Parts: sequence; C-alpha cells; structure tokens
Amino acid sequence: MRQGRIILADKHSNMLAAIRHLLEDEAETVLMVADEISLNHALETFNPDVVVADLSLPTSRETNIAWSLKKNFPKIKIIILSVHEEKTVLDDVMAAGVEGFVLKPRAVIDLIPAIRGVLRGCKYISPDM
Repeated sequence: MRQGRIILADKHSNMLAAIRHLLEDEAETVLMVADEISLNHALETFNPDVVVADLSLPTSRETNIAWSLKKNFPKIKIIILSVHEEKTVLDDVMAAGVEGFVLKPRAVIDLIPAIRGVLRGCKYISPDM
C-alpha cells in the first residue's frame, strides 16, 4: 500500500538511490536531497509526511541534523539513519525529539516498519540498539 510523501536526505548518492528503490512501492512520493540547504528548501515546499535523514548530513547551525530539523520544523516526523551504534548517539538523537532511529546496516529490514510506525504516531528504534 502506497502511503506518505517522504524526503530522503543523505550526502551519499548511492545510499539515496538504494533507499529510494526500497521505498518505491511503499511511498506515494519520494524526494531525494543531498545537503541541508536542499533539505530545508524541500521541507518548505514539499510538505512531507516523513523525513529520513542521515545523521552525518552536515548542518550549519546545530550539533547534528536531528536537532536542526526539530528546531526549524518541529511538526515534521523524522527518522534518523546512522552507522553509529553507541547509546549516547541514540540518546542525543531521541532527545532532539525525532520519531525514529534506524541503523544504516539494517535499513533494508527496518526502514519500512519504521516509516509505517512513525506514520501511525509511534516511535521506532532499530532492534539492535
């Protein structure tokens, strides 16, 4: 079932393409961006249901993209992708107020359940965390 307008934000084009392919049967629309400026512009014009953003996406103002997004777009549902498995990273991201945290190595398994859960109003954290 197709649901939701999703923005994917990752500086690695191969990761963007892989995630888009994963979501093509799931999402109504998928928009891809590779930097914070493009992401902010897309958020202002595209009105997504969910943003899936790489934690390592460079940000100009905040300590990481999770804090930047929640500060500037507090009502947007956000799922963070990360290669970092440390609990301190998870705690920081969740403290920013995001709705989900998915480990990149588990994206193929976890991302669709994460998006479905977040769209239903639930939080999602990769089980390996």
